[in-house]
Amino acid sequence: MARGRRPQGEQALSNAERQARYRLRHQSDRGVPTQRHRQPVDRRSLAEQWKASVAALLALQTRYIDWHGALPEPLLDTPTGEALQAIADLDLEELTAIEPPRGFGRD
Repeated sequence: MARGRRPQGEQALSNAERQARYRLRHQSDRGVPTQRHRQPVDRRSLAEQWKASVAALLALQTRYIDWHGALPEPLLDTPTGEALQAIADLDLEELTAIEPPRGFGRD
């Protein structure tokens, strides 16, 4: 025998009362419908995601190197200049040589 939840009050709500409570709970600002945005599913394999991430890092490093090169001389010793120099000094080329493992026949 299936049993539902126990009523919160003295007796169970009618269908109309339950529906009114549901609408009130899901109502947003002045009747504007609520929109939910879902993250798109990344259908790329892990190896493809790795290669894309490494390419993005290399592109960002190039932009930071260009930024560092455009800094005036007095700003090179500031925290910004030092951070840009640290990013420029990273050897990201080693990442391009790494080939991630294949994934149990799914890649």
